[in-house]
Amino acid sequence: MIASVRGEVLEIALDHTVIEAGGIGYRLNATPSTLATLTRGAEIRLYTAMIVREDSQTLFGFADTESRDLFGLLQTVSGVGPRLAMAVLAVLEPEALRKALAESNVAALTRVPGIGKRGAERMVVELRDKVNLIPVQAGPPGSGPAVAITPVRDQVVEALTGLSFPLKQAEQAVDSVLAEQPAADTATALRAALSLLGKNR
Repeated sequence: MIASVRGEVLEIALDHTVIEAGGIGYRLNATPSTLATLTRGAEIRLYTAMIVREDSQTLFGFADTESRDLFGLLQTVSGVGPRLAMAVLAVLEPEALRKALAESNVAALTRVPGIGKRGAERMVVELRDKVNLIPVQAGPPGSGPAVAITPVRDQVVEALTGLSFPLKQAEQAVDSVLAEQPAADTATALRAALSLLGKNR
């Protein structure tokens, strides 16, 4: 099991990064907020979770152990796999997720695409007490501008279609977000688009 990767950031995309460690480039799927802390060419350590399936081995990267542990905890809920767990963490930062579960805030959880009212209620029931067992990360998470390799609109649309949203629906959501927030970076735009698509489900 790979618990962390430390090395030079070779590539930053909208949904993943590639980090070279020991001469090997590791692709790590990550949330926009994690990717926004990275700088190409810099050395970084990301904490990781490895999901092994019959046909794939996938690494997920996190800026802190709290996010990684919450990612694992979310998957203990029936019907929540790695992709949906990442979507939850993309829309809700760890503190917001903890608050939503503690306050039984179903509305906040249903902002995540793929989670309906029943699924949100199940998450509250199953995780409300367990979430307190995960230590809160000391210090504020890193924040910085996302690295824009291509225009924001194209990056966000590509990420949404990668999450199985229809192209037209993705484009409409992104255009709506950028009309209200023309200066939004990719991380902000993706989070807002995911929230909008969640409301329109």
